[in-house]
Amino acid sequence: MTPPDYAHEFLAQCGWENARIEPLAGDASFRRYFRIIDGSRTAVLMDAPPPLEDVQPYVEVAEWLHSVGLSAPDILARDIQRGLLLLADFGERRLREVVDGNPSRERELYELAADVLVHLHKHAPMAGLPVHGLEQWLEELSLFTDWYCPAVGLTVDTDAYRAAWTEVLQPVAFDGLGPVTVLRDFHAENVMLVDGREGVRHFGLLDFQDALIGHPAYDLASVLEDARRDVQPDVERAIIGRYVAATGSPPAFERAYWALAAQRNARILGVFTRLWKRDNKPHYTDFQPRMWGLLERDLEQPGLEPVRHWFDDNVAREHRAAPWAKAA
Repeated sequence: MTPPDYAHEFLAQCGWENARIEPLAGDASFRRYFRIIDGSRTAVLMDAPPPLEDVQPYVEVAEWLHSVGLSAPDILARDIQRGLLLLADFGERRLREVVDGNPSRERELYELAADVLVHLHKHAPMAGLPVHGLEQWLEELSLFTDWYCPAVGLTVDTDAYRAAWTEVLQPVAFDGLGPVTVLRDFHAENVMLVDGREGVRHFGLLDFQDALIGHPAYDLASVLEDARRDVQPDVERAIIGRYVAATGSPPAFERAYWALAAQRNARILGVFTRLWKRDNKPHYTDFQPRMWGLLERDLEQPGLEPVRHWFDDNVAREHRAAPWAKAA
């Protein structure tokens, strides 16, 4: 976790030549982050090495989020060609740790998360983003059968899998809700509480470079069914109700919520397995038991019966909750 040599030249050009560089936690991508400290001022350096990463989408989405009144990090300096950005520092108060340290604030802070999405969805989607609809949902779901199932020694009926998901997701794709800007990785480790800001701007947003145009239920499911922390079921229900009331969404919204939550959780089971098997990041398997619990709860909801029956027929209980010791 050391920045490339040319990062020091970049920082010097930005007026941070004497700064101290400390590594920050990374994410599931090839991007790396460093806190830059010079006396009382701090910033964050993003190192997104080309051709593995491209910082241009991050810049464009950050600027758009600012334009609609939400808090993305200010971009203090940029070297697009070498994949370097110097960003304003939102500090260290992530939603995850704040709520874990003070559980009595869970509902309050998740209400604010819903309010961020209500605010975001009042605006027309950002122009030029990729579409996230039925075709993309089905493609993403193949990650489960391509990566998770082989890892636990399963041979499954992939045609029936796709057919079951199509039956569940097709009504969602054409329910007339949206389209909206989907941040896609809106969860408790990508939201910072920013001192001195109020309302929806109190939440500083991170990791939004993969934003899409899609369904308004997706990001709500992302933050409430989080791989990294449990949200109390009664809080989840209350926050869904808050969003529906604030937006005037029809009953179809709740069906879409559970279907897209299930889609996302099945996809993540595959993604986390791929991070382990392909990218040598085995710690992501630690989240698998939670993901199974969420997925199984989603599949009990009305409208998810075809997918629930497929899982019952193809993935026995002993192959759930990530039996990695056996798989390895």
